[in-house]
Amino acid sequence: MEKDTRFVEGTLAILHEIAEGGQPGEQTFLLDGTAADGSGNHGLLATLSALNPQQASSRGPLGLSVAAHAAHVAFSVEVLIRWVGGDRGPFDWPDSFRPAEVDAAGWLALQQRLTSAYQELERLARSAADWDQDAVSGLVAAVAHVAYHLGAIRQAIKLV
Repeated sequence: MEKDTRFVEGTLAILHEIAEGGQPGEQTFLLDGTAADGSGNHGLLATLSALNPQQASSRGPLGLSVAAHAAHVAFSVEVLIRWVGGDRGPFDWPDSFRPAEVDAAGWLALQQRLTSAYQELERLARSAADWDQDAVSGLVAAVAHVAYHLGAIRQAIKLV
C-alpha cells in the first residue's frame, strides 16, 4: 500500500512529542503544560536524562524500575523496526525488561539505545515508500506504547 505521508507525519509528530517533548509556548497534543522548571513539556528522553542511575534502578510499588521500562521501550521500538524489515522473530519479550538495575555507564548506554531506536524509527517511517497493514499498525502501536510507558515512568518517579 502506498504510504500516506500526512498520516505518517502526523503520527511521527505525536511520537516526537512523547519522546522529545515540546517547547514553552508550543502546542502539544498529549503533554500537559510546562515542566516545573519552565523548560518545556518533558518527553520520555528528558524525563530519563533527569534521573541518576540509583533513581532509575529503584523499583516502584509495581516492581518495575524506570530502567526496566526504558529497556522495554527500546526493545519494542527495535522489534518494530525489525518487523517492518521482515523479521518475524521470535522476540524475547520477558527479557525486554532487563536491565532493571543500572550503573552510570549502563544508564547512559540504555538512554543512548532508546534514543537511537527512536531516531531509527523516525528515519524508517519517513523513508519507506510502501507500507503494509502491519507496518502502519506497528507505528500507531509504538506511539501508544511509548506514551503508556512515559506515563508509567512518571508515576514510578513520584513513588520512589
